[in-house]
Amino acid sequence: MTAPNVAIPVLAPPSRRRTRHWKRLALLTPSLLIVTLFLVAAIFADVLSVYDPREIVLPDKLIPPVFDGGSWDHVLGTDHLGRDILARLLAGARISLTVVVIAVPAAAIVGTLVGLLAGWRLGWADRVLMRVVDMQLAFPALLFAILVAAVWGPSLRNVILIITLCTWSGYARLVRGDVLSLREREFVLAARAIGARDLRVISRHLLPNLFNTVVILMTMEVATVILFEAGLSFLNVGVGAGISSWGVMISEGRNFMTIAWWLIWIPGLAIVLISLTAMMMGDWLRDALDPRLRNLR
Repeated sequence: MTAPNVAIPVLAPPSRRRTRHWKRLALLTPSLLIVTLFLVAAIFADVLSVYDPREIVLPDKLIPPVFDGGSWDHVLGTDHLGRDILARLLAGARISLTVVVIAVPAAAIVGTLVGLLAGWRLGWADRVLMRVVDMQLAFPALLFAILVAAVWGPSLRNVILIITLCTWSGYARLVRGDVLSLREREFVLAARAIGARDLRVISRHLLPNLFNTVVILMTMEVATVILFEAGLSFLNVGVGAGISSWGVMISEGRNFMTIAWWLIWIPGLAIVLISLTAMMMGDWLRDALDPRLRNLR
């Protein structure tokens, strides 16, 4: 009999691993710089701009950016109501940061708890919880957002609630799969054999091994949350028309896109840039925290 072919991962030599490490750091540096600028813009928005993002000055409407023949008084130009684009962009960064900081951890906590309970208890708990997850995934998020906006009206609180309820299921499915694998590992079986309670096994053995998976998924969900919030605001079911969100800026500027390109291009580029940066950081974090990906050729 011939031995079955078993795929054995080949480890890269130390010199090659060090080269890949520095390449990853070189790719990460621009991402860290962009994220730092995003955080500074969001946190110190009131300090960095001398204009009120909600102030309407009709004589200054549709002033182009300074690099397109505009004035240094309005570096990125103004919109159709004379509001400063830079001030609105900074205010929109604060909205996006607020949604990310609250909605992403909330969805991660809910999804992790559901996945832990379903994967650890199994039986009827697993069947019921997974059917709830399936129903949530099958229900269109946009229709749910429109329903919430019709009942309670558009607001930042409702956007955070919508995003949390629409994204927790991904964490639940991923955590449940990992728990089903971890519960059969030797260290978990040994802990249960010596009489450890379920809560102790979960807190001491399961959660530490789930930490990397959840953190990586949270990082990658940042781009999804930012795009989700911008899309809801674009459809006027998000934070509301009076708030300077990037999606609201694009929605209001689309009627003037032929005569004032900066109204949609500037916030659009901001959304694309921060979303791509978040995905790159998530990919780097996955390679850095997963030894199987870090040591392969």
